[in-house]
Amino acid sequence: MAVADELRASGAEVSFLGTRNRIEAELVPAAGYEIDFLKVRGIDRGNRLRAALAAAEALAAAGTALRVFWRRRPDVVLGGGGFVAGPAGLAAVLARIPLVLTEADSHLGLANHLLAGRARRVCLSFPIEGREDGRYVVTGRPVPRAVLAADRDAARERFGIASAARCLLVMGGSQGARSINECAIAAFAERGGRDFDLIHLAGRRDFEPLEERLAAAPHNQRYTLLAYEPDLGDSLAACDLVLGRAGGSIFELTAAGRPAVLVPYPHAAAGHQEGNAAWMAAAGAAAVIRDEELTAERLATEITELLRDGNRLAAMTSASAALAMPDAARRIADRVLGAAR
Repeated sequence: MAVADELRASGAEVSFLGTRNRIEAELVPAAGYEIDFLKVRGIDRGNRLRAALAAAEALAAAGTALRVFWRRRPDVVLGGGGFVAGPAGLAAVLARIPLVLTEADSHLGLANHLLAGRARRVCLSFPIEGREDGRYVVTGRPVPRAVLAADRDAARERFGIASAARCLLVMGGSQGARSINECAIAAFAERGGRDFDLIHLAGRRDFEPLEERLAAAPHNQRYTLLAYEPDLGDSLAACDLVLGRAGGSIFELTAAGRPAVLVPYPHAAAGHQEGNAAWMAAAGAAAVIRDEELTAERLATEITELLRDGNRLAAMTSASAALAMPDAARRIADRVLGAAR
């Protein structure tokens, strides 16, 4: 979306391809963009039958994408990885429309791996070994303008957090983050000893059971539980530390200059979340807990110690900010415009 905003600001017309059952079906129209839908799903590599059905569905979706391109006549197609980008990118190649790809993780995902050789440019979030020729460029990962423009005082006023208080943001709304959601409630609402505020983005799937647990918890003061936020601007601005997975959202953390305790999703493709977490940790911007080692007791100890250690927290905050590439959306938009025929 951030790249779309930059392209629109440059005078380009932008539309999206997506699926009806994912969040883009809401976010894209709400941002004022048109969207066309493909029927496609992710490939389950552990089940051959499901993988074959998904592959057949992807080929059919490429045909749908070709019909969309025939109607819209795009000058360039931008693929963001994932199961929609595969059919869309294939359609672009077949229609001889210039293709630009973006990769959010520390390795090329399946769609980008298959399409990279036919793309004009591949915009990387991280340097990737073996991907150094002129086709590849490290741009960073785009972040929403709301993250870059958020005001800390206004955000804290919104959440009722005192200016001098410490605050933890729990990002439990991503795929496979149930273990984080449940441990956070257990560690910080059902156990005593917390002396900081907490904003918990639980995701819609887990929100209702967590809401019931929080209401019954003995230490639910200064604990804001939300199902969803349309952007992370206020949440990141208000907090001092983030607890979450290590997907592409780590770039929003660095753009906001926020340190993190990361729990990589253990079933992420090719272990890419472990690589993402290692990138932040190596820079001194994050601590890492393996998912199988995550307990309420360990979480309470590590988070509390970190929030009470002002010097360490300040050093991690500076390290996170040093990793930021806030102009990533503009860099990618420039490559897209350059590839347009």
